Amino acid sequence: MFSVALLLLLLLSAGSYVKCEQLTQPASVTLQPGQSLTITCQVSYSVGSYYTAWIRQPAGKGLEWIGSKYTGAEYFKDSLKPKFSISLDSSTNTVTLNGQNLQPEDTAVYYCARDPQ
Repeated sequence: MFSVALLLLLLLSAGSYVKCEQLTQPASVTLQPGQSLTITCQVSYSVGSYYTAWIRQPAGKGLEWIGSKYTGAEYFKDSLKPKFSISLDSSTNTVTLNGQNLQPEDTAVYYCARDPQ
């Protein structure tokens, strides 16, 4: 078994400050190797107007970009594209990260963030 910490922070760049969204997720989830995981991020902006990125940080390592999506396009890190997908729900402004066949090396803190551009 391994744990995936779910710390979902939405960083909204607006001028010289950062705005954090209030998100409700469990602190961590324990999975068996090969299991799937769904993480949902509800935001206060229109998911059809901005890219939302998913980023993760394994313990003791740097940040790793997983992918970004908005209604018109999506991009993924090549090595993670087979494992992860991102879906949007514009009616609820929800962005969902779906992970398949997760392994112990996928243990990390996962973040969602809005691209400021």
